[in-house]
Amino acid sequence: MRERYDVVIIGFGPVGATLANLLGGLGVTTLILDREGAAYHLPRAVHFDDEVMRVFQTIGIGDTMAACTRINPGMRFVAPDDRLLLDWPRPQDVGPQGWHTSYRFHQPELEHHLRVALERYPDIEVLTRRDVFFVADHGDTVEVRAENLRTGQLETTHARYVVGCDGARSLVRRFIGTDMEDYGFHERWLVVDVLLKRPKPELGDHSIQYCDPARPATYVRGTGNRRRWEITVLDEEDSASVATPETTWQLLSRWLTPDEAELERTAVYTFNSRVARSWRNGRMLIAGDAAHLTPPFMGQGMCAGIRDASNLAWKLAEVVRGAASESLLETYESERKPHARAYIKTAVRLGGLINTADSEAALRQALRRPDGAATMASIAPRLGDGLGGGDPAHTGTLARQLVAADGTRFDDLTGYRFVLIADGALLPDARIAPEDISRAGAYLIDADHVPASADYLKELEVGAVLVRPDRYIFGAARSGQELQALCSAIARLSLQPA
Repeated sequence: MRERYDVVIIGFGPVGATLANLLGGLGVTTLILDREGAAYHLPRAVHFDDEVMRVFQTIGIGDTMAACTRINPGMRFVAPDDRLLLDWPRPQDVGPQGWHTSYRFHQPELEHHLRVALERYPDIEVLTRRDVFFVADHGDTVEVRAENLRTGQLETTHARYVVGCDGARSLVRRFIGTDMEDYGFHERWLVVDVLLKRPKPELGDHSIQYCDPARPATYVRGTGNRRRWEITVLDEEDSASVATPETTWQLLSRWLTPDEAELERTAVYTFNSRVARSWRNGRMLIAGDAAHLTPPFMGQGMCAGIRDASNLAWKLAEVVRGAASESLLETYESERKPHARAYIKTAVRLGGLINTADSEAALRQALRRPDGAATMASIAPRLGDGLGGGDPAHTGTLARQLVAADGTRFDDLTGYRFVLIADGALLPDARIAPEDISRAGAYLIDADHVPASADYLKELEVGAVLVRPDRYIFGAARSGQELQALCSAIARLSLQPA
């Protein structure tokens, strides 16, 4: 352990590991501290979406993860009499992000690949079996104290910033001194992971929400022979008793018998809906479950944390390098908090309907699609107010990933930095040369030479669009003067290659 780092990350789950990978690629010296000695070996999160896969692509593990995931065909909502209430399909083709819309995965595999990826970076140090017990912001630095659980020794280091990716009971959140806003969903559910002993195709590949007021349940088809059920625990039931093998098999008897599968894990969780009131205090920040807790009905819990990491990493790098003031970090919470909260509120609505729904119309209303053809895109929010070019139509929305005719995804060319997609004819109007944009550290895509980019600009009805490192749109331009303003923003904020 060194005496000082740019960033200390507390917590080495998927969010902390993703943040560390992004910071490593930007040359930010980072220490990761985690209480455990190894990644958790049993499944937890089981879903991520195309935006998150795009972050994994940025890290360099996109294709690796694609090889060990399963494309999700969608979700179905079923009444107690097995009548289909609503079909929520996921497109099976590659979407606007350059990836499929929805993936099922095994979390231990993801954590393995994230940790292996970190080995590329000499500026990233990982120390496990460290129990952090003290964090203090001294104004110009943050002091972090931990116990080495292998030796019993106390260790101290300092960082310019500390990020708590340390889960629902976050220590860093406590030192920030904030509580959590509660959105009213608190239910105990039994989570059961099984390994099939032989194929059971009648279970199906879709996720299924059993909208049974007597006992709501969810079925999830995992990778390989993995299957999951989440089943409501009734108020009068004891958590420990429900999680016993005997009771678990009774609850699964509608779908499965002990001779068809083995129990891998059973656990009772309380699904909550909470958002921390403050995500930053001085040099201390939080991300992932430390900042927000969501019911699992949309599969967005881990996804929200990965988005936190993608939003925060480049901003931390800019501030650490002195290219931006600390005020840039204020946009982290202002952008991410409303975004995460919107997903949580939708998940709460779905949870309530799964408990009580008896009509297709109620589900359609919850998903805001009158025809019932619900898609994730139809409910995905834009970022909250923060960093942007003042374009109300596009600022804060997720940008498309361009894909070349040979299948090359453009994020692999551009890297984790600002990207300007522009009509070549607009550059002279703005009196800007391509090399000016390159010198500022941004990547220029000239739509005159890239047909896919010309189509994208036409879709947006603009002449240029500036995309941030986290793939959200900073702003758009329709004239040379507006393009000049975007290029001024690049000069102020873009990342020089590490």
